[in-house]
Amino acid sequence: MRKKNLIILALFSLLVGGCSLQNVQPWERDILAQDKMQLNPYPVDSYLDDHIYYSKESSSGGAGVGGGGCGCN
Repeated sequence: MRKKNLIILALFSLLVGGCSLQNVQPWERDILAQDKMQLNPYPVDSYLDDHIYYSKESSSGGAGVGGGGCGCN
């Protein structure tokens, strides 16, 4: 019973600790919306790299998945 309570307490603390308790103020949103804060800070470079890759491979799409349909993973 004691072990179960500790597990519940640990899960609860992880859940509460992972939540954001602060709101983003309107004047802070410009900082968070900057290009360097995005997941991909250089979208033009990524677009050009993808274009070159797709031109050489003669295919498009599937950039997030490894391997193709040929079985040569």
